[in-house]
Amino acid sequence: MGRRKTYLLLMGTCVGLFVLAWVVVRHFSLVAAVAMSVVAALMPPLAAIVANSRRKP
Repeated sequence: MGRRKTYLLLMGTCVGLFVLAWVVVRHFSLVAAVAMSVVAALMPPLAAIVANSRRKP
């Protein structure tokens, strides 16, 4: 998988977690929504590290 696709996949997952946490999950469990948000907040730096760790083709 290419660097851009990896980055976009991770960032899309990040945005999806935020939206899912605060639109759907918060109605069932506030703790789970906060936990999902914490995971999503840690993903952007991880996405940048993973996307830039591979050598250029």
